[in-house]
Amino acid sequence: MAITFLGAGDILGAMITPAVLISASGTLVLSTSNRLGRVVDRIRALATEAEGLPDVSAAPEIVEKRILIAEQIEFLTTRLLMLQSAVITLYMAIGLLVGASLAVGLSASAGRMMEWVPIGFGLLGASALLFGASVLVRESRLAVRGTLHELAHVRKVVERKTSMRAAPDEKPEGGQGEG
Repeated sequence: MAITFLGAGDILGAMITPAVLISASGTLVLSTSNRLGRVVDRIRALATEAEGLPDVSAAPEIVEKRILIAEQIEFLTTRLLMLQSAVITLYMAIGLLVGASLAVGLSASAGRMMEWVPIGFGLLGASALLFGASVLVRESRLAVRGTLHELAHVRKVVERKTSMRAAPDEKPEGGQGEG
């Protein structure tokens, strides 16, 4: 059975179709890897900040800061695990979609006897892409919640610092005072 030009074109077209989804998966892998790197950087920054706090201090500001760091570490740990899951799922999607593309060619060369193989690979790959994207949506929402939580702390600190009055023996800013 010879493959006609039109048949070959159809086969090649079907083999290239998963490339669009492969490209989408690759873009998501790239952005997810960047997000993963930012989470790791933030964890390291918080670790450094935590190490710089006094070992024993009951000052309300220090206690609040320790609590904030602990809560942020919880948010970041969850995000780190979600991003890891998303990257693995997206890599699987790429592999399955490449498998779908190859299976189209193999199925065609086998006389289209196994047409269900590329369809199965394609459906699994698209499903993995969908699942990976949904994990990224959940992770994004968690990132926003963590940032809003941190902003609430910053607002409290700013409010506390702007409501403090200068001590009576302090000179006003600029170093000039009476006397």
